Amino acid sequence: MQRRIVVDGDACPVKREIAETAPRFDMHVLMVSSFDHRLEAAEGVTVIQVDRSDQSADLYIANHIRAHDVVVTQDYGLAALALAKNCSVITFRGKIIDNQDIDFLLDSRHTHAKARKRGHYGKGPKPLTDEDRRTFQHKLTKLLKDLQEFV
Repeated sequence: MQRRIVVDGDACPVKREIAETAPRFDMHVLMVSSFDHRLEAAEGVTVIQVDRSDQSADLYIANHIRAHDVVVTQDYGLAALALAKNCSVITFRGKIIDNQDIDFLLDSRHTHAKARKRGHYGKGPKPLTDEDRRTFQHKLTKLLKDLQEFV
């Protein structure tokens, strides 16, 4: 089976960069999003729309990814499931998540959730800049090149 790029598309700010990069590696892109987010299919990009309940896109992705897919997400829970299925994971900012990182990231997510329940809210992530987009595309390209060497 051919390796794919599977995108958690609901809040993904780098869809264009993914769609531009994938053809260079002869990879198909699967963008998964709720009906609340309008995505358009393009050549080499299939859009799957799921219902608008909280974790629908993540559950769809978790149930449809295959070993060796590349998963693009900011969700550490989904990242953990993808790693367990022997997928590669990259965030929207180009951070590669691996098995050495995931326990710390999940613990950090839990700590922040507990703080939010106590009324402590952070500022949230900074808006993505053009430089961030270039960095993501560079890191995705490097990841895909590295993965080609292991085929």
